[in-house]
Amino acid sequence: MSKLEFPALPVFDHVEDERSHRQQRLAAAFRLFAHFGFDEGVAGHITVRDPEFPDCFWVNPFGMYFGHIRVSDLLLVNHKGEVIRGNRPVNTAAFAIHSQIHQARPDVIAAAHAHSLYGKAWSTLGRLLDPLTQDACAFYEDHALHADYSGVVLDIQEGKRIATTLGERKAVILRNHGLLTVGKSVDEAAWWFITMERSCQAQLLAEAAGKPVLIDPETARLTYSQIGSSLLGWFSFQSLYDMIVRREPDLLN
Repeated sequence: MSKLEFPALPVFDHVEDERSHRQQRLAAAFRLFAHFGFDEGVAGHITVRDPEFPDCFWVNPFGMYFGHIRVSDLLLVNHKGEVIRGNRPVNTAAFAIHSQIHQARPDVIAAAHAHSLYGKAWSTLGRLLDPLTQDACAFYEDHALHADYSGVVLDIQEGKRIATTLGERKAVILRNHGLLTVGKSVDEAAWWFITMERSCQAQLLAEAAGKPVLIDPETARLTYSQIGSSLLGWFSFQSLYDMIVRREPDLLN
C-alpha cells in the first residue's frame, strides 16, 4: 500500500496562474465571511499580495457586500493607495491598515479584518484569549492586543502602530474594534480569522456560564505546535473553499 501524503501548498510555473489562484481564494474568502455573518455594512477587508508586484495587493471594493464579490470585482491597489486595476473605490481604512502590515511583514501574503460579532464583543474586554479549548491553542503566545483605540483607522501612522503591535504573530485583537489575522496564503489568513472568531465566542459563552478551566501552559504549547502551524491553517481552509465554490460557483467569474 502506498504511503498517503499530506496535501501541500500549490506551486506555479507562471505568475498569471498564481495570481488567478490568489484571486479565486480571495473571492471565496469574502463569500465565506458573508456565509458566517462577518459582514457589517461597509466594514471589513481581506487583502492578498500580488505575486508579480509585491508592493501591490488585491482587495474588495469599498461598500460591496461580501456575498456578491467575484474575482472580476477585486481591486489591485499600489503602495500609494491608488487603484491600478478595477473601477471602484478602495476602503481608506483597508489601505491604512493592510499597506502597513504588508510592508512590515514580507512573509505575510494575506491579511483579514472584519467587524464580526464575537470578535468585536471580545475586543471590548481588552484581553488576550485564554487557552480554554484545543482550537484556541492555535493562538497561544501567538496573538497580541492593540489597546489603543483611536477611531476609524484612516491614517497610515495608526496602521503602522497596528503592524508594530502584531509583530511576528498571526493575529491581533484591536480593542473596541475587532480581530485581524495574517497568513502566508489567503487560505491561512481567512481560516485563522474564522477559528479566532469562534474561539472568542467559546470564551464568552464559557465565562458567562461559570469559571472556565484553563489548559496548562505546557499542554497549550504542545497543542499549539500541533495545530498552530501555517500549513495547518492553510489545510483547514480547503474544505470550506470546496464547499463555497460548489454552492456559489459565480464567485470565480
